Amino acid sequence: MGATYNLADLWEIVVDAVPDREAMVCGTRRLTFAEVDERANRLAHALAARGIGPGDHVGLYLYNGTEYLEAMLAAFKIRAVPVNVNYRYVEGELRYLLDNADALAVVLHRELAPRLAAIQPDLPELRAAIWVDDESNAEIALADAVEYESALATESPGRDFGPRSADDLYILYTGGTTGMPKGVMWRHEDIFFSAFGGGGVDNDITAPEEIAERARAGATRCLPACPFMHGTAHWLAFAALYTGGTVVIDDHRHLDPERVWQLVASEHVNYLIFVGDAMGRPLVEAIDRLDPSVDLSALLIVLSGGAILSPSVKRELTTRLPNAMIIDGIGASETGSQGRMIAAKGGEIPSQPRFAMGDDTTVLDDDLRPVGVGLVGKLARRGRIPLGYFKDPEKSAATFPVVDGVRWSVPGDHARIEEDGTITVLGRGSVSINTGGEKVYPEEVEGALKSHPDIFDAVVVGVPDERWGERVVAVVQTRDDAHVSIAALGAHTRTLLAGYKVPRAVVEVATIVRSPSGKPDYRWAKETAISFLQEPE
Repeated sequence: MGATYNLADLWEIVVDAVPDREAMVCGTRRLTFAEVDERANRLAHALAARGIGPGDHVGLYLYNGTEYLEAMLAAFKIRAVPVNVNYRYVEGELRYLLDNADALAVVLHRELAPRLAAIQPDLPELRAAIWVDDESNAEIALADAVEYESALATESPGRDFGPRSADDLYILYTGGTTGMPKGVMWRHEDIFFSAFGGGGVDNDITAPEEIAERARAGATRCLPACPFMHGTAHWLAFAALYTGGTVVIDDHRHLDPERVWQLVASEHVNYLIFVGDAMGRPLVEAIDRLDPSVDLSALLIVLSGGAILSPSVKRELTTRLPNAMIIDGIGASETGSQGRMIAAKGGEIPSQPRFAMGDDTTVLDDDLRPVGVGLVGKLARRGRIPLGYFKDPEKSAATFPVVDGVRWSVPGDHARIEEDGTITVLGRGSVSINTGGEKVYPEEVEGALKSHPDIFDAVVVGVPDERWGERVVAVVQTRDDAHVSIAALGAHTRTLLAGYKVPRAVVEVATIVRSPSGKPDYRWAKETAISFLQEPE
């Protein structure tokens, strides 16, 4: 049987094409494609020896490191399914996810072992744990646990695996602001073309074997500055690997902007990935603090995925990185990559995000029919889309409806088709604000607020209002202990937005709460705003 559009098959073709090329750099560890493949083979055998096989789920409870990508590859090799686990989860959330995901094994960092050990008795199906040593010296009180490098050392480096299928599963857990996380199920073939690069930007391969030539011609050096536990980071890492590129991994547990730029310079990174203003603003401001300054001229592409950059941050990036294209990527766990918006020095930076979309993306009305130009509907994609949510047929039917025999993915973003065919993305309908019958999308107001010189970060929510139904409230984190009045913010935003979108109240907080992926926690922001506004004067 020949190669298929299976993520392990495709990886092995690339390895055989460029075995001696550098694949991963992390700290002092530098691994070629052949070395990564051998480590993944050994880990695959270690998992198989512990009863993990086709269709079984393996939790990846890891910080960034080569081990994260190795573990994904190891699972794919034995037709198992890696499951991303948020390392910030507390015990209840962790228990829910591992139980919901039917995880039979977990690969984890030592620092996280006590949290897993506390809930292991509640997970009778969990049969194995492989832990990556770190500097934590945390107690290992897990049953059936083995240290990662020790497990690799005792297993075969050979590729003696059975045939695989393009129908093998990839699952990405998503959620957090709108309920418990859900596992989005993809076929390998579909996720490869929808999110793992397809073998080339706007130039998909047409047969699995073609990826070898693409790999031999590849030279991308990619740095995902966000956690691999979120799709944005590992999607772009694999897109680089599948074209013979190198993934530079920052193994620091928290964003260190100066360190990121030092890595960009020392490793000649030409492709930097992060998530939205939560990472973009600290990064762009750190450039001026670099002492001595570093050479960032190799950087050609800066991509924000998972959250849209505000116009002010985008403008600052184009000024400080004149050689680079600044790209907002639009997509979701339920759609893969859908489109992009590009900015460069001297170019137009629109106040609202307008994306050039692929042929399979459009905007549908509430009856799931295409809308006309200028009308607001729901962003939708057909073609290579997920199978549904794991163990949740009801939500699957709602998000992936079938209309006239065509399956659509409609995760909830509201959007509008423009005259030139681009699509303006307005934001999630679930967090839109209805004030006096007008809809306000928080992302648009947040972008306007963050262009104010005293605002470092902002989240916008609606709070109950007797007259208007909801009123717009800004929860803001100021810069350098500045204080901003609602009058000043109102005057600023009125120059950029219609009057009904202007915040009616402002709440200052020490730090805006966001998820590890950089997405705003609207539930926290709304509770904070309501609590503050109910306090007596």
